[in-house]
Amino acid sequence: MKTQMEKKLLEGFPVIVEFPVAWGEMDALGHVNNIVYFRYFETARIAYFERVKLLELMEKTGIGPILASTHCRFRAPLAYPDVVSIGASVSDIGPDRLTMKYVVASHRLSKIAAEGEGVLVTYDYRNNRKVPVPAEVKRSILDLEAQASKG
Repeated sequence: MKTQMEKKLLEGFPVIVEFPVAWGEMDALGHVNNIVYFRYFETARIAYFERVKLLELMEKTGIGPILASTHCRFRAPLAYPDVVSIGASVSDIGPDRLTMKYVVASHRLSKIAAEGEGVLVTYDYRNNRKVPVPAEVKRSILDLEAQASKG
C-alpha cells in the first residue's frame, strides 16, 4: 500500500497479501461477487499459516486447521480495476481453536471494503478428531502477533 491512510487500514495485521482485482471476479451487477471475498480470506489465511509453519507441521504430523465457521461484513463494493490488500491476524487462541480476523482494503477507494472472521479448529486428519493447538504453533502465533503490535 502506498499512502499513510492505506497503511493505517492494515495496522496490526502481521500478514498482508496484495493482488489485483480480476475482471472475472465481478458479477452481472458490476462489482466483485461476494464469494470472492472468502477466497481473499483464504489466501491470507494460508499465507499466515505458512508464516507460523502450521502447514509444515501438518505435513509431518497430520495435525492442521479445519474451518469451523466464517463470516464477512461487506463495507464497500469492489470493482475492476483495483488492487486489494488483505490482512490476517489471530485475535484469539483457545484450547483447540484459533479465531482469525481479516480485512480487505481497496487501494482505489483507500478504505476497507470488507471485514471477516473465521474460527479454525486444530484437527488430527489421521485420526479424524480435534486436538489441542500445538504448543509450537501457539508460540509462533504469539511471536508473530507481538511483532505486528510493535509496528
